[in-house]
Formats: sequence, C-alpha cells, structure tokens
Amino acid sequence: MDQIVKNVVEGLGTTSSSELIIFIVSLLPILELRGGILAAGMLNVDMVRALFICMAGTLLPIPFVLLFIRQILDWLRNTRFVKLVRRLEAKAEENSKSIEKYKTFGLFFFVAVPLPGTGAWTGALIAALIGMRFRHAMLSIAAGTLTAGIIMCLISYGMLGQLWQI
Repeated sequence: MDQIVKNVVEGLGTTSSSELIIFIVSLLPILELRGGILAAGMLNVDMVRALFICMAGTLLPIPFVLLFIRQILDWLRNTRFVKLVRRLEAKAEENSKSIEKYKTFGLFFFVAVPLPGTGAWTGALIAALIGMRFRHAMLSIAAGTLTAGIIMCLISYGMLGQLWQI
C-alpha cells in the first residue's frame, strides 16, 4: 500500500496543498483513511490535523454508498461490468458472515481493524447488501474509522514504537 500511496501523492504533485492531497487519498476506495494517514506522514502533516482530514475524506462518500449501492449494482449488472459486480458481491458475501452474526459491533470491528480489504467502503457495501439500518451502519462505520485512524496514526507517526520504549 505504501507504493500506491507514494504514486498517488506524486501524481497529485506539489501543485496541491498537503491537506488537499491527503483528503483526496482518503476519498479513494482501497486507500481510504489508511492511505491518507500514510500520505500525511510522508507529507509531514500534523497528526491530529491529518486524522480529522482523513476521517472527513473517508466518511464523505459513505452515506451515498449506503443509500445507493444496491441501485448502482443493479444497473451495472446490465452493462459490461457484470464481472466486477459479481466480484464485489462475492467479496461482500465472504465478509458478511461475521458482520451479520454480530451486527453493529461486527461492522465496527470490521472497519476498525486496519487490514487490506477492510475499511469504510467495504463495510458500507456489506451493510447495504445485508440490509442494515442506515443509522446503525453509519455510526459503526464512523466509530470504526476513528479507531482505525488512531491505530494508523500510532503506527505511521512512530508513536507505537515510542510507547514500547517507555
């Protein structure tokens, strides 16, 4: 993921402010907050400022995903992107078992653990496909994103290593 973030940061270049770059990185699926925090560390953006900017970037598209992903997937099934829809639904189905079992807490935990394939976008997709209520899904995703952001800040800004030395 580091290399992808470096490429995106370099692609956006020095014409944009560091804050705008990390906001844009955080908007992108796959990279999301985790990539934004990594980019913020590369660009020497203050950790607290970076956390809030990355949270805003990650959470901005989530209500739209929750509300409209089913209609978008239905429409895409009738286009040449049908294979993409099948892969997205298979990925969501694969991860939905534990979320369905534990509902709101399962979604929170899924989003909070900063591992590849987890995060706000995938969590929103799963929540929409299993029919989770919007309010519960949004609260779980926001809390999970905050938790993942704190974990990523501790890792990216070297604070975790400093805690072990105390």
